[in-house]
Amino acid sequence: MRIGELAQRSGVSIRSLRYYEEQGLLVSERSPRGQRHYREAAVDRVLFVQRLYAAGLSSRTIRELLPCVETPSFDNSETALERMAHEREKLSAHIVELIETRDALDETMARARRLQPAGPGGPGRVSGPAVPAAP
Repeated sequence: MRIGELAQRSGVSIRSLRYYEEQGLLVSERSPRGQRHYREAAVDRVLFVQRLYAAGLSSRTIRELLPCVETPSFDNSETALERMAHEREKLSAHIVELIETRDALDETMARARRLQPAGPGGPGRVSGPAVPAAP
């Protein structure tokens, strides 16, 4: 498939797909006219790369993990497992920070609501969405 179709099917911009190639995260074959052509598996690859980016991994880290996904072996799996464990620890720490930040925002919003004059919703009530309960 050509780059435009891959972009459409994966929901990723053409510019991003070119960047992925530059970073060694995606491979294309070139037609005699120089056009990029991708295999069907490229859609899943792009979606996987997007999830890893969304999780905060760098292109360098993703590039280091891809061999384990594509051609698992003892050598590259052991290295990748160590790297993934490290990245998982970082993600877990980041999740804790995000939860703490959300909780602080909830408390700040609750204080602000208590200071609001009585409105249509009753004393101390401000129109708008309620503060969601923490899970």
